[in-house]
Amino acid sequence: MIKFLAHEIAAIMGGTYKGEANLEVSGEFIFDSRLANEGSVFIALKGEARDGHEFVPAALENGAVLSIVTKDVLGNHIIVSDVLVAIAKFAHHLREELTQLKVIAITGSQGKTTTKDMLNSILSAQGETIAPVGSYNNDIGVPITLLRCTKTTKYVILEMGARHEGDIARLTELAAPDVGVVLKVGSAHLGEFGSREGIARTKGELIRGLKSSAVAVLGTYDEFTPKMADALPNRKILFGETSSCTVRAADIEMHGGFPSFDLVTPTGRERVELQILGMHQISNALAAAAAAVALGISTTDIASALSMHQNASKWRMELLELEGLTLINDSYNANPESMAAALRTLTLLTQERGGNSWAFLGKMHELGVDSPKLHREIGELARELRIDHLVAIGESEFITGLSGGITTHFFANPEEASALLNQLAAGDVVLVKASRAEHLELIAEKIKSYWSAQAEGERS
Repeated sequence: MIKFLAHEIAAIMGGTYKGEANLEVSGEFIFDSRLANEGSVFIALKGEARDGHEFVPAALENGAVLSIVTKDVLGNHIIVSDVLVAIAKFAHHLREELTQLKVIAITGSQGKTTTKDMLNSILSAQGETIAPVGSYNNDIGVPITLLRCTKTTKYVILEMGARHEGDIARLTELAAPDVGVVLKVGSAHLGEFGSREGIARTKGELIRGLKSSAVAVLGTYDEFTPKMADALPNRKILFGETSSCTVRAADIEMHGGFPSFDLVTPTGRERVELQILGMHQISNALAAAAAAVALGISTTDIASALSMHQNASKWRMELLELEGLTLINDSYNANPESMAAALRTLTLLTQERGGNSWAFLGKMHELGVDSPKLHREIGELARELRIDHLVAIGESEFITGLSGGITTHFFANPEEASALLNQLAAGDVVLVKASRAEHLELIAEKIKSYWSAQAEGERS
């Protein structure tokens, strides 16, 4: 963050400053007192279970110099009526101050974090780039990411998620993006929005909120996204795998589960050899490439950065070779589209390895009334793909009605599913995937530990 006086921050936020006169502030804004360090600004958020005001002393002890609060606390602090609104005001002010900054906002039902990571690899080679830590994509994550920018920052990448209609519109107004990217309208959060049409309206808030000089970057993987900039004055860049796309993939190949393709843009054609797993990563790479094209970056530079990019976020299609056993840990998140993509990747890798395929699947959250049907469809897809073992953990709908060509298992939790580990054999490929709240990273860790112990036993 650029340097401000505490009383200046208070004025911008519409709050009241209490503390040391002429206090200069240039540290990062944080809402976890454990992450505070010298010069940090602590944001006291009030949640359902804990009140951030309780942690002000811990933040100060760890080096924070200022707190944003709604009541009097220890140390230097700014009292505001609403902490989130105050942080948004300050972030918007900083955005307007940094006139040289290029803001790229990304939304979509799946692939936001991977696309963000890929785009970060491209842009970091061009100049100072700020990107969210993890999936900071909401009312606190977006402003905190913006507030990390300084006068030397060239690009900032923002993820924008939504729980309700209007969420992305509000974030778009705050950030004023130069490039807005919509990846795909899928089924994630179907429970909140009621229909894919509702999801499309919400994702489209990013495009409708762009200033006229901004560029709309739109995927062609569903019926809604390509039309989001229709009747708008914005320049439009479509990405996909057909000749009608401005940025497209041609001559696609798969090697060991890793895709390669020719990246075709209006200014050139270059080969890309991705180092991240799964055919579905092509659409994420194309989205990142299209955003970079919108910013004037050469096709050669884009292709080079994509080919060097490695997985930056844990538990997302993480490929582990465990002395004969292959483990795909994709336990960070799940929706029907990403489940299907992961199962197809599992099939490809199993064909190459020659063993059995194992899919340890947990519940996909936030699917609303269609949840049972969507889980059954994933189970049916596993059968159609000839997955050898479908292991349903905590969600029986995956295996309801399945018969023929697939062995099914059901366990209430990851601990119980560990009973199957002694059935794994060299050459097998194992996929672990579920929504984050299911904590299937636990079974992934158990698989790693079990197989490592087996391998160690064989060596001794």
